[in-house]
Amino acid sequence: MYTGLIFPLILQLAGVIVIIAEIILPSGGILTILAVGIFGFSLYKVFTSVSLSAGLVFVIADIIIIPVIVYIGLKLLAKSPFTLTKTLAKEEGVSSQSPELSKYPGMEGTAVTDLRPSGIAMINGQRLDVVTRGEYIEKSGSIIVQAVTGNQIIVTKK
Repeated sequence: MYTGLIFPLILQLAGVIVIIAEIILPSGGILTILAVGIFGFSLYKVFTSVSLSAGLVFVIADIIIIPVIVYIGLKLLAKSPFTLTKTLAKEEGVSSQSPELSKYPGMEGTAVTDLRPSGIAMINGQRLDVVTRGEYIEKSGSIIVQAVTGNQIIVTKK
């Protein structure tokens, strides 16, 4: 009676293994399609070879087991050596701002081009790309650096 269940059970286990492989080795969905095919063929074999009730048991088990396996696999993957453990934070020593830009707030300069709102300014003898907070500043206008955000120098009219 249960001899017809062995092959579908093996297919179900193979489908689970393929899902776990998809979690570890991203394949662009190829392994997912393979897993769906394996599960589908397993269900086909159960429904045609064994019985309708056994097929429904397999379907209910798949509905419960597959999401659990994916959830557990993703949780384990987050803790595995395959994932990045570094964060890009100031505490880790990562800075997106050049250290030399921190000296500019409060400095005065002159707009080399019209700033509408971005352009070029001469500050402390250097040509720099600057931006205003929306205001228009004419060429040769006096400016003052208000802030430096990331690699962006924000200026206002003096």
